Amino acid sequence: MKLHVAPRWLPLMLIVLLLTVAAGCAAPVSPPTAAIAPAAGAAAQAAAVPLKAGPLPGELSVDAAKSQRDAGAFILDVREPEEWDQFHLPGSTLIPLKQLPQRLSEIPKDKDVVVVCRSGNRSQAGRDILTAAGYKSVASMAGGLLQWRQKGYPTVTGR
Repeated sequence: MKLHVAPRWLPLMLIVLLLTVAAGCAAPVSPPTAAIAPAAGAAAQAAAVPLKAGPLPGELSVDAAKSQRDAGAFILDVREPEEWDQFHLPGSTLIPLKQLPQRLSEIPKDKDVVVVCRSGNRSQAGRDILTAAGYKSVASMAGGLLQWRQKGYPTVTGR
């Protein structure tokens, strides 16, 4: 059987195909937490302050993570102590990734939790550990603390 699609429908068919594949592979995503006008653009979306409307999405931009931190979210740093000593977010809690499964009792279940690391990879693993342990509102910060510092957001050094 040969499928013939008129050229003008091809872009639409590709979009439908991509959305179908993505829907089958992606984890459920929370509804948007802040309304943004379509014409507002990416800069406005990045600066938007999330409103507490349910669980956090699986991943937050650095700007959204800062907004969550400023709103009182628990910031969990899953790097190693020597990395922490170099610089970390004020008020964050250090639990290295390899210790996380044994130290879950140190993380509140009644607060939003934003997991951070150097570049954003270990924080995804930390988020997955917390989610598997029953935490409902957990997100990984994309870009990590390197991007946080690059944006000029506050950090501290030492213990």
